[in-house]
Amino acid sequence: MDKRWPRQVYGEGTEPDARFSLANERTMLAWIRTGLALVAAGVVVDAVDLPVPDSARRWLAAALVLLGALAAAGGWFRWARTERAMRTSRPLPAPTLAAVVVSGLLGAALVVLIVILTR
Repeated sequence: MDKRWPRQVYGEGTEPDARFSLANERTMLAWIRTGLALVAAGVVVDAVDLPVPDSARRWLAAALVLLGALAAAGGWFRWARTERAMRTSRPLPAPTLAAVVVSGLLGAALVVLIVILTR
């Protein structure tokens, strides 16, 4: 019985090639870095006095922080799903997390663009 955590990942299938597991881990860490950058951007938007209406600034900051949390948490869940798929010789999951982050960033960029053009 494998005692590694999380058991729902390591408790099934067979051990994949270590190179694939390490690549999967690096991808998860990249999503965590992306999440951290988005949270930092949200903090900066809220902390710096920008020439943007307060309500738009706060909504944008909150959206960036939420998007950062989603990126980090989604990176973890994607790591687990991918690791489980490799261990059970199933197809890898689709990259749905990227679409969520891209959509969120496009929305944030649109808000900034609208504010800049209406000033």
